[in-house]
Amino acid sequence: MCRHIPQCPAASASDHLAAHVVNSHPEQGWSLLCNGVVVFEDTGALLPDGVVEPPHRPPAPRTPQAADRVSA
Repeated sequence: MCRHIPQCPAASASDHLAAHVVNSHPEQGWSLLCNGVVVFEDTGALLPDGVVEPPHRPPAPRTPQAADRVSA
């Protein structure tokens, strides 16, 4: 149970990623939030009930390919 004031959002809440980090393992790429959600460095998450949230980071910027370049 969260003891923060104000209390952190529950794992089922839409803003569950706003909960406080209680255990961080950056060398392994994950952190545990006080609501039981495990957040991964790729922005994916694992909820306490086993539901997986895919990464939600924006797509990488497109880099020009050789075929896209126009020779002068």
